[in-house]
Amino acid sequence: MVIHTRPEMIHPRQDITHTHQTVPTQFVEADGIRFAYRRFGKTGSVPLVFNQHFRGTMDYWDPAVTDGLARNREVILFNNAGVSSSSGQVPTSFQEMGANAIAFIKALGLAKVDVLGFSIGGMVAQEIAVQASDLVRRLILVGTGPRGADMSTSKSAEIFGGTYDPPEHLWLAVHFSPSASSRAAGLAFLKRKLLRLDRDPEVSEEAAAAQREAIGKYIAPAESVFDYLRDIRQPTLIVQGSNDVIIPTVNSYVLQQKLANAQLILYPDANHGSFYQYPELFVSHADQFLRSGLQGDDTNLRPSERLPFPSIVSTKGI
Repeated sequence: MVIHTRPEMIHPRQDITHTHQTVPTQFVEADGIRFAYRRFGKTGSVPLVFNQHFRGTMDYWDPAVTDGLARNREVILFNNAGVSSSSGQVPTSFQEMGANAIAFIKALGLAKVDVLGFSIGGMVAQEIAVQASDLVRRLILVGTGPRGADMSTSKSAEIFGGTYDPPEHLWLAVHFSPSASSRAAGLAFLKRKLLRLDRDPEVSEEAAAAQREAIGKYIAPAESVFDYLRDIRQPTLIVQGSNDVIIPTVNSYVLQQKLANAQLILYPDANHGSFYQYPELFVSHADQFLRSGLQGDDTNLRPSERLPFPSIVSTKGI
């Protein structure tokens, strides 16, 4: 394993004063790929690894979410293979993207992580959990779906094929609903998102095409397409908007029904980027999920009640 940092930058692990805006970009090599990543927040707990959406880079995360979660844990943002400042090529399957993400995590010397995945990043996150179950402690899946996802009502092609002035307003249509309150939240999100000056390169058209091909393979109907979800036993928090027009909301309900230990939260008047519309609420929900003990740790519960899922009655931090 070889880790490269820019000469003028300090390693952020020992300096929790870094934020989303100031944390330096570092590089680590694994399986011939030079992964770009940013790591910051409070050390001493299980790190949370973020997996990004279609065409997204490390700069596409909401600082209100990343900084909010970094108050209580390390957060790790990265570009998967072939995305933006990482080398290599974007694979044409989420299984391969998951394998690359696992190689990245292990290259950092981490034996246990929590994993957050947004949109296609949530599909990658599922593959990480399937392929390396011992590596993943808990999952957060936002605005995503399972293999064979029902995309019949998705407006993704229409939205991504449109024109916007300014172009950045594409992400208002992707992440937010048309209501006045949601649009206002979206404009505030765009302002936060664009504050960082040392920004990643945009995703190339070649990389985006590979991501599209992976999506097509992933959502293709197949016999017993949901069977793989039985292999994901980790406690899972599923977060979704009430009307996701990119990956329709029904897919999050399917995930909650098919996963062994999953909770679903729906945010009102919200679209694909529901956690960007309600960043403080999401951080509170995610923080409780990641920090709470398991019901099995509560001696007041009968054995039949001790489900392997965080309980409000157990507040022992992890």
